Amino acid sequence: MEAEWAEVRALEAEIAILRRACEEPTASWKETSNAKKSFKNIYQSESEGLEFSKDLRRQLGHLESELSLLSTLMGINIRKYSKKTEDLSSTEMTEKNIKKVLQRHRLSGSCHMVTFQLEFQILEIQNEKNLSSVITDLNIIMEPTEYSELSEFVSRAEERRDLFMFFRSLHFFVEWCEYRKRTFKHFKEKYPDVVQLPEGAASSCMGIQSASQPGFELVIVWRIQIDDEGKVLPKLDLLTKIPQQALELDKKKVIESAPLSFRTLLGVLGIEAALESLIKLFFNTKE
Repeated sequence: MEAEWAEVRALEAEIAILRRACEEPTASWKETSNAKKSFKNIYQSESEGLEFSKDLRRQLGHLESELSLLSTLMGINIRKYSKKTEDLSSTEMTEKNIKKVLQRHRLSGSCHMVTFQLEFQILEIQNEKNLSSVITDLNIIMEPTEYSELSEFVSRAEERRDLFMFFRSLHFFVEWCEYRKRTFKHFKEKYPDVVQLPEGAASSCMGIQSASQPGFELVIVWRIQIDDEGKVLPKLDLLTKIPQQALELDKKKVIESAPLSFRTLLGVLGIEAALESLIKLFFNTKE
């Protein structure tokens, strides 16, 4: 994903150059020299102004198509991007052929239903032998969302100034959220009288109630956690809501051991099959 993100930034930069050139197709050679050097194989001289404009627009369309494809594959859509560069090289550094540049980047985008804004700085130091770069500041602004798990993760990414971890983890987090949503919706539609989603379609928990045995309820709590290294993991727990009288009659401690048995079932069958088995097992539900 790191290589794909680098390609996205390169494409954004090329598109910005092309847009400026398309807006002034008849500009002088001096004003458009940077764009002409980048695309010297597309046009040859200033006298070909009309063809130059057409070629630029075709190239712009091609680059935007590539950017759209990359955004689709990554699940991340970059809407706006800007970059400012400041030369921090001192006279002494210049004499030693050392170049120090500070890049200020700003972008906004979305990953499915989660929108964000980023501001970050990259310090580049180049000498005759190598080039080094480091992110010196990272600020992440997330639009209000029902996913409380993201708040702590964003703070951790800002503290570490880890841009790659932010995009990677956000992508997988949203994928898991979408999967949870589809799974809960599937069981709600299949067993409408048994399955309850107290928090709606984006609920993090699913209730399983018995119409024949009022007061008996199982609750599946499905959290999506992001660990300290940015790894995204689903965590499912089973909670029981059983009348006290029934608990006293449960001599074999079946209800007490239900959460542990559910975790074992998850490991053997997987999430969807385990939920299906749970509904049928406890409430004898027929398809």
